[in-house]
Amino acid sequence: MMFSKAVGIDLGTANMLIYIKGEGIVIDEPSVVALDAETKRVLAVGHDAKDMLGRTPGRVLAIRPLKDGVIADFEVTEIMLAYFMNKLKLKTLFSKPTILICCPSNITSVERNAIRDAGYRAGAKTVYIEEEPKVAAVGAGLDISKPSGNMVLDIGGGTTDVAVLSLGEIVTSTSLKVAGDTLDHDIIKYVKDEYKLLIGDRTAEEIKVRVGTVWKDGRDETIDVSGRDLVTGLPHTISIKSSETELAMRESLANIIRAVRTVLEQTPPELSADIVTRGIVLTGGGALLHGLDQLLMNELSIPVFVAQNALTCVAEGTGIMLENLKNAR
Repeated sequence: MMFSKAVGIDLGTANMLIYIKGEGIVIDEPSVVALDAETKRVLAVGHDAKDMLGRTPGRVLAIRPLKDGVIADFEVTEIMLAYFMNKLKLKTLFSKPTILICCPSNITSVERNAIRDAGYRAGAKTVYIEEEPKVAAVGAGLDISKPSGNMVLDIGGGTTDVAVLSLGEIVTSTSLKVAGDTLDHDIIKYVKDEYKLLIGDRTAEEIKVRVGTVWKDGRDETIDVSGRDLVTGLPHTISIKSSETELAMRESLANIIRAVRTVLEQTPPELSADIVTRGIVLTGGGALLHGLDQLLMNELSIPVFVAQNALTCVAEGTGIMLENLKNAR
Protein backbone atom coordinates (compact mmCIF):
# COMPACT_ATOMS: atom_id res chain seq x y z
CA MET A 1 0.00 0.00 0.00
CA MET A 2 1.43 3.36 -0.97
CA PHE A 3 1.12 6.29 1.38
CA SER A 4 -0.58 9.33 -0.02
CA LYS A 5 1.53 12.47 -0.11
CA ALA A 6 0.79 15.63 1.85
CA VAL A 7 1.01 18.67 -0.39
CA GLY A 8 0.87 22.40 0.39
CA ILE A 9 -0.10 24.81 -2.38
CA ASP A 10 0.37 28.56 -2.37
CA LEU A 11 -2.03 29.42 -5.18
CA GLY A 12 -0.83 32.94 -5.84
CA THR A 13 -1.97 35.48 -8.42
CA ALA A 14 1.60 35.89 -9.66
CA ASN A 15 3.31 32.64 -8.66
CA MET A 16 2.30 29.16 -7.67
CA LEU A 17 4.42 27.28 -5.15
CA ILE A 18 4.02 23.64 -4.27
CA TYR A 19 5.45 22.09 -1.12
CA ILE A 20 5.65 18.34 -0.62
CA LYS A 21 5.99 17.01 2.91
CA GLY A 22 9.47 15.60 3.32
CA GLU A 23 10.79 17.18 0.12
CA GLY A 24 10.28 20.94 0.59
CA ILE A 25 9.32 23.36 -2.19
CA VAL A 26 9.32 21.46 -5.48
CA ILE A 27 7.54 23.95 -7.78
CA ASP A 28 7.93 27.71 -7.86
CA GLU A 29 6.58 28.96 -11.16
CA PRO A 30 4.46 31.86 -12.46
CA SER A 31 0.68 31.25 -12.41
CA VAL A 32 0.34 31.48 -16.19
CA VAL A 33 -1.08 29.00 -18.70
CA ALA A 34 -0.70 29.25 -22.50
CA LEU A 35 -3.52 27.65 -24.49
CA ASP A 36 -4.36 27.14 -28.13
CA ALA A 37 -7.46 29.34 -28.54
CA GLU A 38 -9.20 26.94 -30.92
CA THR A 39 -8.49 23.49 -29.48
CA LYS A 40 -7.99 24.59 -25.83
CA ARG A 41 -4.83 22.45 -25.84
CA VAL A 42 -2.24 23.40 -23.23
CA LEU A 43 0.93 24.69 -24.88
CA ALA A 44 2.91 25.77 -21.83
CA VAL A 45 2.55 26.35 -18.10
CA GLY A 46 4.64 28.38 -15.66
CA HIS A 47 7.91 30.02 -16.78
CA ASP A 48 7.50 29.09 -20.45
CA ALA A 49 3.97 30.50 -20.51
CA LYS A 50 5.01 33.71 -18.73
CA ASP A 51 7.57 34.39 -21.44
CA MET A 52 4.64 34.44 -23.86
CA LEU A 53 2.60 37.05 -21.95
CA GLY A 54 1.89 40.01 -24.20
CA ARG A 55 3.84 38.37 -27.04
CA THR A 56 1.43 35.83 -28.49
CA PRO A 57 -0.05 35.50 -31.98
CA GLY A 58 -3.84 35.38 -32.26
CA ARG A 59 -4.23 31.65 -31.83
CA VAL A 60 -2.26 31.46 -28.59
CA LEU A 61 -3.72 32.76 -25.34
CA ALA A 62 -1.45 33.34 -22.35
CA ILE A 63 -3.81 33.44 -19.37
CA ARG A 64 -3.32 34.29 -15.70
CA PRO A 65 -6.22 32.32 -14.21
CA LEU A 66 -6.07 34.01 -10.80
CA LYS A 67 -6.98 37.61 -10.26
CA ASP A 68 -6.81 39.45 -6.95
CA GLY A 69 -5.96 36.22 -5.13
CA VAL A 70 -9.09 34.35 -6.26
CA ILE A 71 -9.92 32.11 -9.18
CA ALA A 72 -11.00 34.20 -12.16
CA ASP A 73 -10.87 31.38 -14.69
CA PHE A 74 -11.91 28.12 -13.09
CA GLU A 75 -11.18 25.86 -16.05
CA VAL A 76 -7.65 27.17 -16.56
CA THR A 77 -6.84 27.03 -12.82
CA GLU A 78 -7.85 23.39 -12.88
CA ILE A 79 -5.67 22.75 -15.94
CA MET A 80 -2.71 24.40 -14.16
CA LEU A 81 -3.17 22.41 -10.93
CA ALA A 82 -3.61 19.14 -12.81
CA TYR A 83 -0.55 19.89 -14.95
CA PHE A 84 1.73 20.37 -11.94
CA MET A 85 0.26 17.38 -10.09
CA ASN A 86 0.92 15.17 -13.10
CA LYS A 87 4.39 16.61 -13.48
CA LEU A 88 5.15 15.71 -9.86
CA LYS A 89 3.37 12.34 -10.21
CA LEU A 90 1.36 13.08 -7.06
CA LYS A 91 -1.67 11.10 -8.11
CA THR A 92 -1.19 7.38 -8.61
CA LEU A 93 -3.58 4.52 -9.19
CA PHE A 94 -3.62 3.67 -5.50
CA SER A 95 -3.20 6.97 -3.73
CA LYS A 96 -4.39 10.54 -3.93
CA PRO A 97 -2.64 13.41 -2.12
CA THR A 98 -3.93 15.43 0.82
CA ILE A 99 -3.75 19.08 -0.16
CA LEU A 100 -3.61 22.28 1.88
CA ILE A 101 -4.37 25.37 -0.23
CA CYS A 102 -4.03 28.98 0.93
CA CYS A 103 -6.49 31.76 0.19
CA PRO A 104 -6.78 35.49 1.04
CA SER A 105 -8.38 36.22 4.41
CA ASN A 106 -11.66 37.83 3.38
CA ILE A 107 -12.82 35.87 0.34
CA THR A 108 -16.43 34.72 0.07
CA SER A 109 -17.56 31.17 0.74
CA VAL A 110 -18.28 30.79 -2.99
CA GLU A 111 -14.67 31.70 -3.83
CA ARG A 112 -13.44 29.39 -1.07
CA ASN A 113 -15.50 26.53 -2.48
CA ALA A 114 -14.16 27.21 -5.97
CA ILE A 115 -10.62 26.77 -4.65
CA ARG A 116 -11.63 23.58 -2.83
CA ASP A 117 -13.33 22.18 -5.96
CA ALA A 118 -10.27 22.93 -8.09
CA GLY A 119 -8.20 20.89 -5.61
CA TYR A 120 -10.56 17.91 -5.72
CA ARG A 121 -10.89 17.99 -9.48
CA ALA A 122 -7.12 18.06 -9.88
CA GLY A 123 -7.08 14.75 -8.01
CA ALA A 124 -6.87 15.39 -4.26
CA LYS A 125 -8.18 12.98 -1.63
CA THR A 126 -8.84 15.72 0.92
CA VAL A 127 -8.53 19.48 0.56
CA TYR A 128 -7.91 21.82 3.48
CA ILE A 129 -8.21 25.58 3.05
CA GLU A 130 -6.18 27.90 5.25
CA GLU A 131 -5.97 31.69 5.38
CA GLU A 132 -2.86 33.13 3.81
CA PRO A 133 -1.68 35.58 6.52
CA LYS A 134 -1.85 32.79 9.09
CA VAL A 135 0.21 30.44 6.94
CA ALA A 136 2.64 33.26 6.07
CA ALA A 137 3.16 33.99 9.78
CA VAL A 138 3.94 30.34 10.48
CA GLY A 139 6.28 30.21 7.48
CA ALA A 140 8.08 33.35 8.64
CA GLY A 141 8.91 31.56 11.88
CA LEU A 142 6.44 33.30 14.20
CA ASP A 143 5.01 31.21 17.00
CA ILE A 144 1.34 32.09 16.68
CA SER A 145 0.14 29.46 19.15
CA LYS A 146 0.86 31.58 22.24
CA PRO A 147 -1.54 34.21 23.63
CA SER A 148 0.50 37.12 22.32
CA GLY A 149 -0.01 39.40 19.33
CA ASN A 150 1.80 38.86 16.04
CA MET A 151 1.21 41.09 13.06
CA VAL A 152 1.77 40.10 9.45
CA LEU A 153 1.63 42.18 6.28
CA ASP A 154 1.59 39.82 3.31
CA ILE A 155 1.89 41.62 -0.04
CA GLY A 156 1.42 39.24 -2.94
CA GLY A 157 0.75 39.75 -6.62
CA GLY A 158 -3.02 40.21 -6.43
CA THR A 159 -3.85 40.84 -2.78
CA THR A 160 -2.36 42.35 0.34
CA ASP A 161 -3.37 40.67 3.58
CA VAL A 162 -2.94 42.35 6.95
CA ALA A 163 -3.61 40.30 10.07
CA VAL A 164 -3.05 40.20 13.80
CA LEU A 165 -2.76 36.67 15.14
CA SER A 166 -2.95 35.21 18.61
CA LEU A 167 -3.50 31.69 19.96
CA GLY A 168 -3.19 30.23 16.47
CA GLU A 169 -6.05 32.23 15.00
CA ILE A 170 -6.63 35.55 13.23
CA VAL A 171 -7.93 38.21 15.65
CA THR A 172 -8.37 41.09 13.22
CA SER A 173 -7.58 41.18 9.54
CA THR A 174 -8.30 42.82 6.25
CA SER A 175 -7.48 42.00 2.67
CA LEU A 176 -7.24 44.51 -0.14
CA LYS A 177 -6.81 44.14 -3.87
CA VAL A 178 -3.82 46.48 -3.96
CA ALA A 179 -0.60 44.51 -4.38
CA GLY A 180 2.26 43.79 -6.78
CA ASP A 181 0.13 43.86 -9.93
CA THR A 182 -1.43 47.20 -8.93
CA LEU A 183 2.03 48.70 -8.49
CA ASP A 184 3.02 47.49 -11.97
CA HIS A 185 -0.08 49.17 -13.40
CA ASP A 186 0.75 52.37 -11.50
CA ILE A 187 4.13 52.42 -13.25
CA ILE A 188 2.53 51.75 -16.66
CA LYS A 189 0.08 54.62 -16.08
CA TYR A 190 2.84 56.98 -14.93
CA VAL A 191 5.01 56.27 -17.99
CA LYS A 192 1.99 56.69 -20.25
CA ASP A 193 0.97 60.01 -18.67
CA GLU A 194 4.45 61.48 -18.34
CA TYR A 195 6.21 60.20 -21.44
CA LYS A 196 3.33 59.24 -23.79
CA LEU A 197 4.94 55.80 -23.96
CA LEU A 198 3.10 52.52 -23.73
CA ILE A 199 4.96 49.74 -21.88
CA GLY A 200 3.89 46.21 -21.01
CA ASP A 201 3.35 44.47 -17.67
CA ARG A 202 6.69 42.70 -17.80
CA THR A 203 8.62 45.92 -18.43
CA ALA A 204 6.78 47.61 -15.56
CA GLU A 205 7.67 44.75 -13.24
CA GLU A 206 11.29 45.00 -14.29
CA ILE A 207 11.32 48.74 -13.49
CA LYS A 208 9.78 48.04 -10.08
CA VAL A 209 12.29 45.33 -9.20
CA ARG A 210 15.44 46.90 -10.61
CA VAL A 211 15.12 50.57 -9.73
CA GLY A 212 11.81 50.91 -7.86
CA THR A 213 11.60 52.40 -4.38
CA VAL A 214 8.76 53.53 -2.12
CA TRP A 215 10.96 55.60 0.18
CA LYS A 216 11.75 59.15 -0.92
CA ASP A 217 15.48 59.51 -1.66
CA GLY A 218 15.77 55.77 -0.94
CA ARG A 219 17.50 54.83 -4.14
CA ASP A 220 19.05 56.76 -6.99
CA GLU A 221 19.24 54.59 -10.07
CA THR A 222 18.03 54.80 -13.66
CA ILE A 223 16.85 52.21 -16.14
CA ASP A 224 16.28 52.46 -19.88
CA VAL A 225 12.88 51.16 -20.96
CA SER A 226 11.43 50.71 -24.41
CA GLY A 227 7.84 50.74 -25.54
CA ARG A 228 5.53 52.20 -28.15
CA ASP A 229 5.40 55.94 -28.51
CA LEU A 230 1.73 56.97 -28.42
CA VAL A 231 2.33 60.02 -30.60
CA THR A 232 4.34 58.49 -33.44
CA GLY A 233 3.27 54.87 -32.95
CA LEU A 234 6.92 53.83 -33.26
CA PRO A 235 9.18 52.00 -30.75
CA HIS A 236 10.96 54.42 -28.44
CA THR A 237 13.34 54.27 -25.45
CA ILE A 238 13.37 56.51 -22.36
CA SER A 239 15.15 56.57 -18.98
CA ILE A 240 13.25 56.21 -15.70
CA LYS A 241 14.64 57.27 -12.33
CA SER A 242 14.01 55.58 -8.96
CA SER A 243 12.42 58.76 -7.62
CA GLU A 244 9.78 58.55 -10.36
CA THR A 245 8.72 55.08 -9.26
CA GLU A 246 8.14 56.40 -5.74
CA LEU A 247 5.84 59.02 -7.24
CA ALA A 248 4.03 56.44 -9.37
CA MET A 249 3.40 53.99 -6.51
CA ARG A 250 2.72 56.54 -3.76
CA GLU A 251 -1.09 56.39 -3.84
CA SER A 252 -1.30 52.58 -3.78
CA LEU A 253 1.11 52.43 -0.84
CA ALA A 254 -0.98 54.98 1.02
CA ASN A 255 -3.90 52.51 0.64
CA ILE A 256 -1.82 49.68 2.07
CA ILE A 257 -0.71 51.82 5.02
CA ARG A 258 -4.33 52.84 5.61
CA ALA A 259 -5.30 49.16 5.77
CA VAL A 260 -2.55 48.44 8.31
CA ARG A 261 -3.76 51.39 10.40
CA THR A 262 -7.35 50.12 10.30
CA VAL A 263 -6.31 46.67 11.52
CA LEU A 264 -4.23 48.23 14.30
CA GLU A 265 -7.20 50.37 15.36
CA GLN A 266 -9.39 47.26 15.67
CA THR A 267 -6.81 45.29 17.66
CA PRO A 268 -7.43 44.68 21.39
CA PRO A 269 -5.08 46.87 23.50
CA GLU A 270 -3.21 43.93 25.08
CA LEU A 271 -2.26 42.67 21.64
CA SER A 272 -1.39 46.18 20.46
CA ALA A 273 1.14 46.34 23.27
CA ASP A 274 2.77 43.13 21.96
CA ILE A 275 2.92 44.50 18.41
CA VAL A 276 4.68 47.68 19.55
CA THR A 277 7.51 45.55 20.94
CA ARG A 278 7.51 42.72 18.38
CA GLY A 279 6.80 44.82 15.30
CA ILE A 280 5.25 43.88 11.99
CA VAL A 281 6.62 41.08 9.81
CA LEU A 282 6.52 41.63 6.05
CA THR A 283 6.02 38.62 3.79
CA GLY A 284 5.22 38.00 0.13
CA GLY A 285 6.97 39.35 -2.95
CA GLY A 286 5.92 42.90 -2.10
CA ALA A 287 7.98 42.70 1.08
CA LEU A 288 11.06 43.00 -1.15
CA LEU A 289 9.99 46.44 -2.39
CA HIS A 290 12.89 48.78 -1.77
CA GLY A 291 12.32 51.08 1.21
CA LEU A 292 9.00 49.54 2.29
CA ASP A 293 10.19 48.75 5.81
CA GLN A 294 11.47 52.32 6.27
CA LEU A 295 8.23 53.80 4.95
CA LEU A 296 6.10 51.71 7.32
CA MET A 297 8.30 52.43 10.34
CA ASN A 298 8.13 56.11 9.54
CA GLU A 299 4.33 56.11 9.14
CA LEU A 300 3.39 53.80 12.01
CA SER A 301 6.25 54.22 14.52
CA ILE A 302 6.43 50.44 15.00
CA PRO A 303 9.44 48.22 14.21
CA VAL A 304 9.12 46.45 10.85
CA PHE A 305 11.01 43.33 9.76
CA VAL A 306 11.20 41.70 6.36
CA ALA A 307 10.93 37.91 6.62
CA GLN A 308 14.11 36.22 5.40
CA ASN A 309 12.18 33.89 3.14
CA ALA A 310 9.57 36.50 2.11
CA LEU A 311 8.82 34.92 -1.27
CA THR A 312 8.41 31.39 0.03
CA CYS A 313 6.86 32.07 3.47
CA VAL A 314 3.39 30.85 2.55
CA ALA A 315 4.62 27.66 0.89
CA GLU A 316 6.94 26.88 3.81
CA GLY A 317 4.10 27.66 6.20
CA THR A 318 1.92 25.06 4.48
CA GLY A 319 4.72 22.59 5.12
CA ILE A 320 4.67 23.30 8.86
CA MET A 321 0.86 23.19 8.91
CA LEU A 322 0.86 19.83 7.13
CA GLU A 323 3.05 18.44 9.91
CA ASN A 324 0.21 19.12 12.34
CA LEU A 325 -2.87 18.96 10.15
CA LYS A 326 -5.10 18.88 13.20
CA ASN A 327 -4.63 22.68 13.31
CA ALA A 328 -6.02 23.11 9.82
CA ARG A 329 -9.68 23.12 9.16
